[in-house]
Amino acid sequence: MLEQLASYLPQKTGGLLPSWMLLVSVVSVFNSAQCYFGGLALTRRVYEAQPQQVTGLSARTFGTWTVVAAIVRFYAAYNINIQPIYDMALSTYVLAGFHFVSEWLVFGTAKLGKGLYGPLFVASVTTAWMLTQRDFYLH
Repeated sequence: MLEQLASYLPQKTGGLLPSWMLLVSVVSVFNSAQCYFGGLALTRRVYEAQPQQVTGLSARTFGTWTVVAAIVRFYAAYNINIQPIYDMALSTYVLAGFHFVSEWLVFGTAKLGKGLYGPLFVASVTTAWMLTQRDFYLH
């Protein structure tokens, strides 16, 4: 059964980045569903400096953006050797990082805490990983 599940993982290249991107995509889809159907509590944890600014509309908008990014990242996990796809996926992490850092340091809606650690970690680590491994995947 484990072998059958492994057959669905990205197989074309070496390295762990494609599998990481697949994992991030799957988690993002669940996060998006939570934004639509799970109430506002988890989204307010990210923007805990001003949680009153999180509304149903803003949560659903965030969920929509997150699922679009998940689709791009999912596609890139299986097509990581194609430069435009690689670049589009990279841009989703850069944009996410920009969003979370600006909400924290510029707009003051987020604060460094449990809700922000995960998104900042994923955005910054994956951006650095993709920048440093670009030649490996796009040889």
